[in-house]
Amino acid sequence: MNTISEVRRLLTSRDISCRMLTERFLKAAEKENPTLSAYITLTRETALQCADGVDRKLQSGAALAPLEGIPFILKDNITTKGITTTCASRMLKNYVPLYDADVWERLKSQNTVLIGKGNMDEFAMGSTGETSYFGGAKNPHNTAHVAGGSSSGTASAVAGNIAVYGIGSDTGGSIRMPASFCGLVGLKPTYGAVSRRGLIAYGSSLDQIGPITTCVEDAALVFDTICIRDPADMTSRGSEPVSGQLKGVVKGMRLGIAREFYEGLTYDVHKALDQAVALYKKLGAVIVELDFPMLKYVLPVYYILACAEASSNLGRYDGLRYGHRASEYTDLDDFVCRTRSEGFGQEVRRRILLGTYVLSAGYCDAYYNKAQLLRQSIKNEFSKMFTRCDVLLTPTVPVTALPFGANMSPVELYQTDICTCSVNIAGLPAVSIPCGFAEKGLPIGMQLIGDKFHEAVILNAALAFERETAQAYLKTADMGVRL
Repeated sequence: MNTISEVRRLLTSRDISCRMLTERFLKAAEKENPTLSAYITLTRETALQCADGVDRKLQSGAALAPLEGIPFILKDNITTKGITTTCASRMLKNYVPLYDADVWERLKSQNTVLIGKGNMDEFAMGSTGETSYFGGAKNPHNTAHVAGGSSSGTASAVAGNIAVYGIGSDTGGSIRMPASFCGLVGLKPTYGAVSRRGLIAYGSSLDQIGPITTCVEDAALVFDTICIRDPADMTSRGSEPVSGQLKGVVKGMRLGIAREFYEGLTYDVHKALDQAVALYKKLGAVIVELDFPMLKYVLPVYYILACAEASSNLGRYDGLRYGHRASEYTDLDDFVCRTRSEGFGQEVRRRILLGTYVLSAGYCDAYYNKAQLLRQSIKNEFSKMFTRCDVLLTPTVPVTALPFGANMSPVELYQTDICTCSVNIAGLPAVSIPCGFAEKGLPIGMQLIGDKFHEAVILNAALAFERETAQAYLKTADMGVRL
């Protein structure tokens, strides 16, 4: 397991040069990617150029920034000037952005080493990674299983030791689900804590960028680097750094358990969650039993709102300005129809159609407006729960990583989001951390949810658990780079 602090120690002690480190990760990525499909694009030239700059800085005796010289993977829906950004879609398979996303600007300013762009569900729509135009990413713990979606490649690369950490996006669980499936830490920040400028939008009121790492302290370090207010993003508020606030102590902390989250879990997941609650009791946390009756409305509210926003956001892809263009057509209407039919995959088309339907005249009041009212009710329920507890503990996903090619129905797949998408609806922070293993060596994740801008609170609770269980639960796959 390669952590940021361990790699940084090797660099600052001059035990390894940044170029040598980068070449090892690039070589490992080239070797493992045919199996894992974690990367869509490898950025060798960009990575080595950055590494040489870090080595010059080390030779001069200057101190390194917290993430300087650390190899990482960036999800392929985050724009990178001059580097292909595909959203794992035929529609954008040759798209090269003209500007950098805010998070990439901030990471690049610290000379972080970009190994490549991560595979994902097409336009971030999916729970398994399998909707990618380039083929789904595999789970390094067992390649017969998926890495989870939609940040599948990011999690696969980190768990497979072909990146030290990764940046993903989360609209309804797309950081936390792959982190859970791959035995990693996945932080979905508060809405507005991290700028969305340059994130190719799926659901604008739900999307949020965050880190996927091998440990809690790494997640905090990455969050500190990217949680700066961006004046060019009207929804950006920024957040306080959290690394210095983590003590790993939970004595007296009120840990909320809402019974509705624990219905429909597999035996292994339920057992792991029970053991986690028992450990928190042992560490001095106070368990508070709660009810969350609004959970039954979460999935319909989420899919109505997310698909409605997707219908609007993806309307720009018509072939007239950029992206895929149909080669045969009869007139303008036929050109746009054929372009979108050819450029978008089945799941993306399904969600666009659903979103267009709920926004159409005669159905907007019945579906979209009602969903917005229920969204407020869900936010109110969370606010009530946080008057009684400091952190909510839930499963991240009711199951472990699904078999690759399971061919589940859309409704069955949507149900795997039941524990995660309420967090996006309410704009809250949440972190998934490993809490056990099931059969076939598949990891189990648990989710800690906090009130708005309480990233330090949930990461502190996560760190306390990690320190007690790191030897048992923090295990990356036996592949990739071992330093």
